[in-house]
Amino acid sequence: MTNPGWGGAPGDQPTPPQSRCVRHPDRPTGLACSRCGRPACPECLRPAAVGQHCVDCIQAANRSAAPVRTVVGAPASSRYGLVTYIIMGLNVLAFAVTAAQSGSLMENTRGSALFQEWALYAPLVATGDVQRVIGSGFLHYGPIHLLVNMFALYIIGRDLEAILGKARYVAVYVVSLLGGSASVLVLESPGAVTVGASGAIFGLLGAQAVVLLRLKRSPTPVLVIIGLNIVISISIPGISLWGHMGGLVAGAAATAAVVFLPSRTRSPKVAWAGVAAVAVVALAIIAVRILDIRAQMGI
Repeated sequence: MTNPGWGGAPGDQPTPPQSRCVRHPDRPTGLACSRCGRPACPECLRPAAVGQHCVDCIQAANRSAAPVRTVVGAPASSRYGLVTYIIMGLNVLAFAVTAAQSGSLMENTRGSALFQEWALYAPLVATGDVQRVIGSGFLHYGPIHLLVNMFALYIIGRDLEAILGKARYVAVYVVSLLGGSASVLVLESPGAVTVGASGAIFGLLGAQAVVLLRLKRSPTPVLVIIGLNIVISISIPGISLWGHMGGLVAGAAATAAVVFLPSRTRSPKVAWAGVAAVAVVALAIIAVRILDIRAQMGI
């Protein structure tokens, strides 16, 4: 019996129309995407774990995929270190200005207006030169002091920046600066003049130790480096031990807020509140010390 809709001889079968690629309508194809089922030519298909996917499905999957993030929630990227390089550049720029003003590369502190305005000196901070609290962290005594600190910042800072992300990294660095200055104002001799990025760098060392604990890795190598630097700070005259310790404590505390609080409270905003709390404590210590010095000076 013949099919009424087919006029051929009995037993003959109609040839189905050949599909055409959805991206290239001029190309007939017998292939299809195993994900969306649409016909596609070999050029528009890619091998997949099961079957083959068209390029449109692959692009849609890439757009919807969650970005890879670090342990603290920062976007993971192979490009990192920009903030560290900027901080290093600011330190080098400040040194260049002091060297130009003093007319000497080795004796850059003499005759430099910038050095006189930014160096951390408690009596002048108490009389209103509060810019010294941050500015002193960008000044250095001579090129050797600068090179040692910049090398340490280069080694420590880039990896920490990659883990924390740019914003958190800047926050930890600034809080470490504040902690170092607060410790100097309270514990160093009132007549001491303190400069250098080492307080903030010690804060980054403390931050690195905290991150290793968060990753459940041993912080022993970092702790050994911290211990050696403490010994050096005590042994060599002219190095501010309390500036280093204040930066270390503040940096570690701020980083602990960044890496531990969000996982426990399920709220990333709590991390910033924790960092702000450490900064407020450092500022409060500075403010109390300023009032104490002013009272001693009879102001």
